[in-house]
Amino acid sequence: MDYKEIQKLIADFNDSPSRELEITTGDFHIRLSKNKVSQPIVQAQASVPSAENRTKNENTPVLPVEGNKAEKPGKTIDSPMVGSVYLQSEPTKPPFVKAGDQIRKGDVVCIIEAMKMMTEIKSEVAGVISKVLVNNEELVEFGQPLFEIEEA
Repeated sequence: MDYKEIQKLIADFNDSPSRELEITTGDFHIRLSKNKVSQPIVQAQASVPSAENRTKNENTPVLPVEGNKAEKPGKTIDSPMVGSVYLQSEPTKPPFVKAGDQIRKGDVVCIIEAMKMMTEIKSEVAGVISKVLVNNEELVEFGQPLFEIEEA
């Protein structure tokens, strides 16, 4: 689906009495909901098994690790919808969060606009923002990581 088809789908969904819609075709997946977010939006990132945890028959490559220090995979706050992400409430205001900020569960980290509706995205965990993975006003996809968090 292209961007215009997605916009039309969202508009039709907003005008319909349906509360949820999920479509999967090939490698495309979209989930629309008029309900409160029912699933946690913080998910652990996948990691490659270490050499000690792999069996000899696995063909999975071992990624090189600098200085024998395995980087601890963080968690991410992912986009629950397709839309434009806003990292600040107004153009002249500071961002909701930036790298290095301490956040609590329930803190607003950004806003996503879809079809002129603004949705506050809140953290499901407490921790420290380690990376902001999107730019202000960027179009984001469903499930796209927005922030990396080191849990407290």
